[in-house]
Amino acid sequence: MQTGYYSSAAGMVTQFNRIETISNNLANANTNGFKEDNLIVGDFMRLYKEKRDELENEDNTKDAAKFLNRTMTKSPQIVEAYTDFSVGNMKKTSNQLDLALSRENLFFAVKTPEGVRLTRDGSFTLSDEGKLITKEGYEVLGDDYFDSKEGIEFSTVDSVIKIDKNGQIYTNVPGSVTMTENKKLFIASVDNVKYLQKEGDNLYKLENMSRLENNEESGGVVQGFVEKSNVNAVKMMTQLIETNRLVGMYQKAMDTQMNDMNKDAIEKIARKA
Repeated sequence: MQTGYYSSAAGMVTQFNRIETISNNLANANTNGFKEDNLIVGDFMRLYKEKRDELENEDNTKDAAKFLNRTMTKSPQIVEAYTDFSVGNMKKTSNQLDLALSRENLFFAVKTPEGVRLTRDGSFTLSDEGKLITKEGYEVLGDDYFDSKEGIEFSTVDSVIKIDKNGQIYTNVPGSVTMTENKKLFIASVDNVKYLQKEGDNLYKLENMSRLENNEESGGVVQGFVEKSNVNAVKMMTQLIETNRLVGMYQKAMDTQMNDMNKDAIEKIARKA
């Protein structure tokens, strides 16, 4: 069996997965609140060196040599995927319905047909009924949603809307500049973001969304700004070039295995025959 061929093929598949992830990051480089995805490729020699002292096989034995040989013939593969939740750059829009979150692990809560979801994209607008919604039409939730089951709604006379750093909304008294309290945004804090699962439309979900708690003193809401993607386009392009080169190297290795080595073997067999 040509282990080199199969190892090269598996390595190429790993690079195809990297290309898919990098391409998705680049496609969302201008998506508000998007968070960069990354993959970790397993390095079997490094893993072996880290774990060899824990192995039952003693050094300088046949069993240890067999284990090392089996390990070295394995191909690189994706061992972990993760999302970088660092805060992206803030872009000023001066739109009173545009909101950004200046701290990590904070999310807006929205209502979708599949249930409550989280997002970092605070580019909001008003529906025809005066409800605060996302660009996709999902209703933005207030801090009392799990009790009232209602979102955030404004009347036609609410010409001035102010939102403080904790998500408290103030609207003007009709015919005056005096501000009065309205609802408060549901600002969800997620203790461990690795449990967040990405969905379409720049949304995230947790296994148990009903356990979400509102952060009353989040201190991270910034009105009149939107958070841009944290994707580093230059880094992604560099990784894309590197990955494409690796694909070419694996392809060349596969060609060598299947063509040159097989041809050499056939010629030798023919001469002996």
